[in-house]
Amino acid sequence: MRTRLKVAAVLGLVALTLNAAPAGAAAAEPPLHTATLVRAYPAFDANQGIAVDRKYFYAVDNRSITKHDRATGEPLLQFYSAADGPLIHMDSGVVVGDRLYAAHSNYDASPMQSSVEVYDTRTMRHVATHSIGFFPGSLTWLDRHDGAWWAGFANYDVVPDGETEPYGGTANTQVVKLDDKFRALESWAIPPAILDRFKPMSNSGGSWGPDGRLWLTGHDLGEAYIMSVSPAGSQLTWVATVTLPGVEGQGIAWDRSGPKPTLWAIKRSTKQALSFSAPYKAITTPAGPGWRVNGPGEFQP
Repeated sequence: MRTRLKVAAVLGLVALTLNAAPAGAAAAEPPLHTATLVRAYPAFDANQGIAVDRKYFYAVDNRSITKHDRATGEPLLQFYSAADGPLIHMDSGVVVGDRLYAAHSNYDASPMQSSVEVYDTRTMRHVATHSIGFFPGSLTWLDRHDGAWWAGFANYDVVPDGETEPYGGTANTQVVKLDDKFRALESWAIPPAILDRFKPMSNSGGSWGPDGRLWLTGHDLGEAYIMSVSPAGSQLTWVATVTLPGVEGQGIAWDRSGPKPTLWAIKRSTKQALSFSAPYKAITTPAGPGWRVNGPGEFQP
């Protein structure tokens, strides 16, 4: 009898454990969607990121950017900087008007330094530079949205050669809003669940979509994380994930110039530029923050 009672008690405890949500359990991940590949182009400079406008795409490497015709894929012009020049590590770019703005850093040297390098898209000549100088994180992407600049400043769990400490620590990666002179105005953290996917690397790409949300990518995985600015606090809200078939992380760029926006990425292992039809219209807005103002008789302890 005692044995049966003990077995019953154990089974009851197991049932309670299975049915009850554990304290501090992780919330369910946002919805998952999949983008559809529209076209792949050979692009020998497709190593770090990409920029795009109505007629051209621009493959970005550490010290070079190559302009390609979108109709044919033909490379037309290339900006190239020698290894002994001031440019070390360009990561991605964005076209605004007739200028291409490239995110640049001294990765993986210390202390971290970043700058924005500007090119004339017609001639591919370097026309300006904006020094951000020392900043907690390496500039990996840049975009223009809602009258301001937005940027990713990446930190890494990787320990560089000759060093003993991680390069900033992935958890310190941040998205920063900047003014027209690239001075920081506000900054946001990236949710830890996404940072875990980035590790030991960091946030490599970012671009504001036609849905008014920020699309982020990591260094390795073929997926974009769709984010919104939270109504309170200092952490971005993870709205959805979009799988990007064939992509291996790195920089991305939305082409918002036409009636059918496309998302662009690279596949560095095969040196290709890829354009996608991404299901941004299928991504729904999450419920509100769930707060309210209570009156007498409604106060919560």
